[in-house]
Amino acid sequence: MVNTLKHQYLAIIWSIVVLILCDMPMDAAGGVPAFEGMDKLVHTIFFFVLTVLLFYGKIRQQRSYYFRITTIFKIFFLTAALGAGIEILQWKVFTYRSAEWWDLLCDMAGVGMGIFSYIFLHRNGHEKFI
Repeated sequence: MVNTLKHQYLAIIWSIVVLILCDMPMDAAGGVPAFEGMDKLVHTIFFFVLTVLLFYGKIRQQRSYYFRITTIFKIFFLTAALGAGIEILQWKVFTYRSAEWWDLLCDMAGVGMGIFSYIFLHRNGHEKFI
């Protein structure tokens, strides 16, 4: 467990940043330029980066690019739980934010992009870690 946490510190830090940013008031963003759908794009990017960091930690932990399907499922369900947790917090606790199914869908789109990228880039899965 400690070994896993040691290698996943970047993903843990990023998860905390995502949690804070997704639960702060929108007007706290200040002068950030916005367009319709920007919130959805941000959710997708946040979870894409999180997925990449989780795979990076796993690669560092096992010192190999080899992956098992269970690793992909674990990452998918972990990120789905985080995305759903954020939406529940927005619904019940941070009521100045709106909980939306579309946000969760965009979270999962980012996760899917991260998983697809990893599988596509490491499809033979047997290179040794440098």
